[in-house]
Amino acid sequence: MTSKQRAYLKGLAMNIEPVFQIGKSGLIPEVTEAVSEAFNTKELIKIAVLKNCMEDPKEIASLLGERTKSQVVQVIGKKIVLYKESKNHKKINLPL
Repeated sequence: MTSKQRAYLKGLAMNIEPVFQIGKSGLIPEVTEAVSEAFNTKELIKIAVLKNCMEDPKEIASLLGERTKSQVVQVIGKKIVLYKESKNHKKINLPL
């Protein structure tokens, strides 16, 4: 992903609300599975890491990216934005 594409996705992510919250139990398999299923209908997902979660948001983001085969767009504070191109529900056209 180029920096121009990443900047475009960051701009889109500013306007969306977090779809998932990761709490004190951390990154459990159910959360990973739910995020993976959400990519069936959405290409860009925002996740909130709650204050009571002791895990590092950057580590959570990289693990989620690996497990869901998505790309980490950004991690700001306790917000994670992930992108995965959809074959069936293509809504986002990335600049070249």
